[in-house]
Amino acid sequence: MNKPAFDLGAMLSAPAIQTAVQQLPCEKLHPYHNHKFELYTGERLDDMVASIKENGVLSPVIVQPDGDGYEILIGHNRWNASKIAGLPTVPAIVKTGLTEEEAFLYTVESNVIQRGFDNLLISEQAAVVASRHSEMFSPGKRSDIQRELVLLENPEAETDDTATLNPMGSRLDTNDQVGKEYGLSKGSVVRLIRINKLTDALKALVDSGDIAIRAGVELSFLSEKAQAVVAEQAEDFKVDMKKSKALHDAADKEGNIDTAAIVRIITGTADVKPKPKSVKISEETFYKYFEPGTKKAQVTETIEKALAFYFANVSEEDRE
Repeated sequence: MNKPAFDLGAMLSAPAIQTAVQQLPCEKLHPYHNHKFELYTGERLDDMVASIKENGVLSPVIVQPDGDGYEILIGHNRWNASKIAGLPTVPAIVKTGLTEEEAFLYTVESNVIQRGFDNLLISEQAAVVASRHSEMFSPGKRSDIQRELVLLENPEAETDDTATLNPMGSRLDTNDQVGKEYGLSKGSVVRLIRINKLTDALKALVDSGDIAIRAGVELSFLSEKAQAVVAEQAEDFKVDMKKSKALHDAADKEGNIDTAAIVRIITGTADVKPKPKSVKISEETFYKYFEPGTKKAQVTETIEKALAFYFANVSEEDRE
């Protein structure tokens, strides 16, 4: 008797993993609501469609119940190509009882394993790095999902060596550790985490190269509303590093900035004032006027009053 093609139950020891493969109607499936990855297009999509027409879908998609249908966690491209190929159904493994974090982790891990980190778009790399950096993902759960996905793609894969699946060990919540995993500098990790905070419209502009990564980092400090205005203006005007930094500097702590100000800065009609320079006074001068332990706020207040008195009572001619 022939062994089933996807007998994952015999390969995976964890009893909680659901592995039964069933045929689900393509029309009952829809993309994951927080899918961060671009679907195949062009020749790559054509090749997948041709392969499915000839061989069928060799590896099942992974879904979770969602209302009257199913939400795709893994296999968006296989599902899309199957529809184009005219297949009424697609083989699927249905996962139940997943948390939001676990479901998202499935989508992230599958894309990294199948496509490779270096082949991802900047925004996709940002989503991966941000998820690795987040404390909400336990390293143990990530290792379990990685092992399951490796076996799904290759049932003969060796999974006893957890270092292969998780080369960083049990902690993945620091910039250095995440950077080592993907060959990134600490600064690159920080920049990608910031890029992940951009709106989808601005991420698309970073992916296309219309906005540089460092400029995108500056824009990531703006509120979603402000970013939306920037994206609109970027359709007609170049948003470079200088303008992005000016927008960041002009925004308040919450990232809010007046729409008119955004337009002036991006169109080049704004009179952008530079950040004030910090001025240091010598220890001798400080202790001449202030007692040791004087609070910074009190020093600042005194200096402001002194400057106000000076400019109010000393003529411009005498100041020179």
